[in-house]
Amino acid sequence: MRKKKTLRKKRIQGGSGAPSPATSSDCLVHDHPVPPEEVGKYSPVRDGDSEQDIANYVHSQARDETVRHAEKIKTEYVCGTAHDIWDVTTDKSRWWVITNWTNLYSQKHFPSLDYTLSFHIGLMMRLRSRPQGPDAASPHPFDEVYRRQQQAKERFERAIEGVDYQAVGMQLRECLISLIGAMRRRIEIADLTERPQDSNFIAWIELLMNQLCRGPHHKDLRGYLKATSEKTWQLVNWLTHARNADQTAAAIAIEACDTLIGHAAELLSRDKTENIETCPCCLSRNLRSHFDIGIEPDGGYYSTCGQCDWSSHPNQASA
Repeated sequence: MRKKKTLRKKRIQGGSGAPSPATSSDCLVHDHPVPPEEVGKYSPVRDGDSEQDIANYVHSQARDETVRHAEKIKTEYVCGTAHDIWDVTTDKSRWWVITNWTNLYSQKHFPSLDYTLSFHIGLMMRLRSRPQGPDAASPHPFDEVYRRQQQAKERFERAIEGVDYQAVGMQLRECLISLIGAMRRRIEIADLTERPQDSNFIAWIELLMNQLCRGPHHKDLRGYLKATSEKTWQLVNWLTHARNADQTAAAIAIEACDTLIGHAAELLSRDKTENIETCPCCLSRNLRSHFDIGIEPDGGYYSTCGQCDWSSHPNQASA
């Protein structure tokens, strides 16, 4: 029995080390990898729009590389924030891409995914604590707003005397006026019989919120946004003229403006994806917003459903 086992082992290993001819009982495994662009063909679940978003991001950060395959590994929830983790292969290297905010990490330098995720979360927390400015690689309708927002925060960091905090209020006031301008350029208001002055923040907020939050089912949301906007504007103007302005008042005014700008960005994104709240095919609320620079005339947003294959992209909708 031992002799038969030895002979069988030699037949499989080729005796002295030389490869033996394959027989019908041999199990052969090829030693060359599947091309990255072919891997996706064998995945039963794919999200082409999200894959394209990630590919566009990688190209914006590594312009001399071409994405050959992007695969979502998993989603991690940390402190209520979802972080999608992608494994991306290009023609030159391999990357981890992690969202919220999106950043990429070379797998050569970050081989451990768990370590990379922990590093990413820590880095994003530090970045969120710093002033946010416009990103040239990812243009946004609020770039001017973000620039003025950053200027106000930088002024706040250097402030000492009351007049310095008053200056923070002035910067925030200009930031809110820029916010109105950015929203006006992206929203068409029907039946505008009388145009308010460009600096009339309250009047424009009334018009814009009526447009963005139409209908009786948005009554409470519309009322909240109008009230929050008006109170924020009043607070900023008070800070501008308050001779006893201090650090606490200025910090609260900055946070109030941050909240208002965030609300406006959410509303604008929803409005530019046709204000869709549920999928028209399966009625799911799992809708994602995407941006495609190829949509005429200068790029545009579109929605996709995470449960079915529905998309509002003009090219797919018309197909």
